[in-house]
Amino acid sequence: MPVVADVIKLIETIAPSRLAQDWDNSGLQIGNPDWPAKRILICLDPSLAVVTAACDQNFDLLITHHPLIFKPIKAIDFTSPLGKIIDLTTRHRLAIFSAHTNLDSAAGGLNDVFAKKIGLTNLTLLDPDPAIEFCKLAVYVPVEYCQTVLDAFFELDSSAIEDYSCCTFRCQGKGTFKPGFSSKPFIGKPGEIAHIDEVKIEARIRKNELNRAIDLIRSRHPYEVMAFDAYPVYSEEAETGFGRIGRLGRPVPLTLLAQEIKSKFNLAHLRVSGPPDLPVQTVAVCTGSGSSLMKHFLKSGAQVFISGDLKYHDARDAEAYSRCLIDIGHFASEKLMIELIQERLQSLLKENKVDAEVQTWEHEKDPFEYF
Repeated sequence: MPVVADVIKLIETIAPSRLAQDWDNSGLQIGNPDWPAKRILICLDPSLAVVTAACDQNFDLLITHHPLIFKPIKAIDFTSPLGKIIDLTTRHRLAIFSAHTNLDSAAGGLNDVFAKKIGLTNLTLLDPDPAIEFCKLAVYVPVEYCQTVLDAFFELDSSAIEDYSCCTFRCQGKGTFKPGFSSKPFIGKPGEIAHIDEVKIEARIRKNELNRAIDLIRSRHPYEVMAFDAYPVYSEEAETGFGRIGRLGRPVPLTLLAQEIKSKFNLAHLRVSGPPDLPVQTVAVCTGSGSSLMKHFLKSGAQVFISGDLKYHDARDAEAYSRCLIDIGHFASEKLMIELIQERLQSLLKENKVDAEVQTWEHEKDPFEYF
């Protein structure tokens, strides 16, 4: 029987966890990787209504876009919505897994699907990732402790290069330092310059695992203050990032584009800012909340920015630059993830001969209504 960890491994190929933003909390929210994952439900938000239905219908795993937990929990009150969800999922052994900003920025992820549904081609990144997947970590250690620290490097999965693990390089040299009078040096005396034979050990470490690597190696290092360098390793060109820029097949007036989007996304309403008759062909998009990408849009050659949660001052900025905005709402721009994950996951399950059932929750609605 498939377990939660098996499904997570497949989702990792759709939305790699390394792409998640530092402020995000994508990943396993509640549950045990070893719990069964025979029945899977997909939705946008881990609301109490969805969780209750998933428990009542004996689902094993709930996959969401928005994480259940964004900030550290100081207390668990079982009368609160979050407390009720934790109580329900624990008693019913329902695991919750979220793919959020990693799904937004992944190649072929939510932004690509959003752009293609609008009808855009020749897609490029609106806000490319820095293209830093790895860092180089170099640690300086006295010769006699070289093997101890080297063993710590070997414990790091991220030091692997493709099918080769335990990949490091080291060279020997002479280090110097003068301990301060309040220090407690491992070697040397306060106020005197010490000369010591040291080994420099370095390895390529995944960026999102760098802090864990430093903590592990520091725990094995003999110095009061460990000497190390960490610097980014850039790839040639970013392939992931937030937002997309693309082109329509022909220039169309802003109002016509807005009407077409309203029809394609089955919307009762949307917000438009800009001259109604302005012809647009180059379009920028971002799923979810797009305000943070306004500066990238205004620097781009796009005439219109399509997103959600755009603000009054965003519209004023666009107006000053003779640009246009179309706000379709946060919910409408992101509910596409349900079909995206369902199709990709079902294909991967079949390809890997994993016997699991995937269903989607069809009852979510935009929390806002307009009168």
